[in-house]
Amino acid sequence: MSDLVIKGLHKSFGGRRGVPPQHVLRDVDLTVRQGEFVSLIGHSGCGKSTLLGIVAGLQHADAGEVSLGGEPITRPGPDRAMVFQNYSLLPRLSLLANVREAARAARPDRPRALLDEAVERYLTAVGLWEQRNKLPHQVSGGMQQRTAVARAFAVGPRILLLDEPFGALDALTRARLQEQLLELWGTESTTETVLMVTHGIDEAILLADRIVVMGNPPGPSVVDTIDVVLPRPRDRVTVIDQPAYRGVQERLLTLLHADSGSAAPPPAALSVGPADRGRPRASPPAPGAGRRHVTRPAPLFVTLTSSLG
Repeated sequence: MSDLVIKGLHKSFGGRRGVPPQHVLRDVDLTVRQGEFVSLIGHSGCGKSTLLGIVAGLQHADAGEVSLGGEPITRPGPDRAMVFQNYSLLPRLSLLANVREAARAARPDRPRALLDEAVERYLTAVGLWEQRNKLPHQVSGGMQQRTAVARAFAVGPRILLLDEPFGALDALTRARLQEQLLELWGTESTTETVLMVTHGIDEAILLADRIVVMGNPPGPSVVDTIDVVLPRPRDRVTVIDQPAYRGVQERLLTLLHADSGSAAPPPAALSVGPADRGRPRASPPAPGAGRRHVTRPAPLFVTLTSSLG
């Protein structure tokens, strides 16, 4: 089994000039089972991206263990591929060459025919085969991020790591990429497991099998783990009306408000995002009463809950 196992993980960033160190990750225990899609959600600074970086082998923990399929993770490897929030393409290479070079470097022993087949398959899957010879600056941001997703899948990793990959995109492009991501993961690739950082509540529920809620110090890093018991495939238009969706959404809002130090407002007072359409809104202020203040969480809009290019 290629489970990702994290045990007793600690990570601090040292302070300077008398500033105490920041304990970003505090005794993190987490198992991501083979075949799962798990989202990490929490306020900025809670250690989501740091945890993802350690799993990728890009950072080192102060204490604890991380392993994939029983093998300790100490450095980057072809069994893991990462997609960042920025597009991170090589500017002088075409979209085709960006995907090909990453796939070739990760698995240099792969036969040329299989390499070419993988590159074409994933660029076609994200709708960019006809644009393959263009340079990154010649296409939109959404197309660049679709190329980054195709590149990650072409490497053939066991686990895909996503660090808010759609956060900088408009809503329509983001929705399109979310659908393409699920299609690639579910049918087009050999990648079995996905671990995704997001600020978007609705995105986390739509994409994930489980959602790990992370908190800021001095409390525990992992506040709660919530199962998303919704059948796949999920239709973004109809899934929001299911009681299970609403239950997870309200649980996430409660936990995130509690971690921000403010009392959770009633659900009717919140507008979470596009998926919240049709939800009751707070009544308008009485004449002369001034603008009513509604307590909201820190900006939470991600995703894989902090699109057509």
